[in-house]
Amino acid sequence: MKLLFLGDVFASSGRRAVAECLAEIISSEGVDLAVANAENAAGGFGITPLVAEELFTMGLDVLTTGNHIWDKREIYEYLERQPRLLRPANYPGQSPGRGVHVGRARNGVEAAIINLQGRTHMLAIDDPFRKADEILNALDPAVKVRLVDFHAEITSEKMAMGWYLDGRVSAVIGSHTHIPTADTRILPGGTAYQTDAGMTGPYDSVIGVEKGIALRRFLTGLPVRMEAARGKVELHSVLVEVDEVTGKAVSVRRYTVERNR
Repeated sequence: MKLLFLGDVFASSGRRAVAECLAEIISSEGVDLAVANAENAAGGFGITPLVAEELFTMGLDVLTTGNHIWDKREIYEYLERQPRLLRPANYPGQSPGRGVHVGRARNGVEAAIINLQGRTHMLAIDDPFRKADEILNALDPAVKVRLVDFHAEITSEKMAMGWYLDGRVSAVIGSHTHIPTADTRILPGGTAYQTDAGMTGPYDSVIGVEKGIALRRFLTGLPVRMEAARGKVELHSVLVEVDEVTGKAVSVRRYTVERNR
């Protein structure tokens, strides 16, 4: 079976790229399960219930997130009633929502989507490595297909997670930095890996933000109001083929679509 993971969907331009491209990708590539990180889908910061529902209607099956999940207060209650919108599983247990979703893909095979967040240069929440162990130990062994979105700041922590979970999950794909990495591979134990899937959004920017605004912040050190950039948009994703019997990755490749608006 084939899994598609879209890098961080950023603001309205990222959502538009999903609307224009996703159905064709699913059809042409035979995608059985489509997942996207959507923590920046609402104006570049956070996600709202309306935006989440919009993304689901476009064909996304599960939405993962990260540290910006809490930016919009209206999402708190929605997280409790929408199991296909995840927040990182290693936030404290009393946080709204959940970090794991098990559901059937288009081909009828059950798959687990796991959302974790790193701690280096980020909020000191629960240990993502031990939380991963806890989740996998509790998971039904019959669910062989397992995709992990590891939302983390630094490459070493992401790579460590890839090696830690090698052979226990089908894929570990990183998110958060909005920069696609060129280390797509299958680890020795059969886990597909890429340090960061990149961003689905405006690439003539500083990780999605208007260049001038970001430059003012770096040059002056003063607070600025971040605004989503406009112009050329790219959809960055990772396509993983998995043996549904063993849960091992068979192939993995980067999948990019460029849009001029």
